[in-house]
Amino acid sequence: MNTAVLPSTFVLTLLLAVGLFFFIKASVKDRTEQVKLSSDSAQESLLTQLQQYFSDRAYRVAAVDAPNYQVTFEGFVRPSWFLAIFLTMLSAGGTLCLGLVLAMLVPQNGQIFLALVLLSPLAGIFYWKKAGRSEQVSLKLESVAESGSQTKSLITVRAHRDELAAMQKALDLKPVS
Repeated sequence: MNTAVLPSTFVLTLLLAVGLFFFIKASVKDRTEQVKLSSDSAQESLLTQLQQYFSDRAYRVAAVDAPNYQVTFEGFVRPSWFLAIFLTMLSAGGTLCLGLVLAMLVPQNGQIFLALVLLSPLAGIFYWKKAGRSEQVSLKLESVAESGSQTKSLITVRAHRDELAAMQKALDLKPVS
């Protein structure tokens, strides 16, 4: 085989392995965001809807500041079996490719490098241990008077971005720009 092909293939495979490493690391990254949402419901009825919504999603009330209409919910987010298996498979494919390239570069000890595949379950274990964690959702409700006698409720929410999207859809909340 051409001598320039193997080193360039090794460098490209090494770059892909680095990308895979950071992809696995990013799978457990905190994705908390803060948004302002509006609702046509009154403040008290909206607070009741929010409490019911979070209680249905296995969150519990962690703190309440009644005079300021602030509530903090806490819940445990379980890791995904699918994602743990997916990351393990990606890791197996990446380590297999790296092992094959290393085996071609060092043919006398090439079989040892194929054993890198045995490290692939560490990716799933890493995800499983780090992804299962307690998360908090902080809410602050405000009333805003609109034209006429109608009042609108504004909510400032700090939560995981997936939780925000699910809450907006379930309670028909509109983002405030």
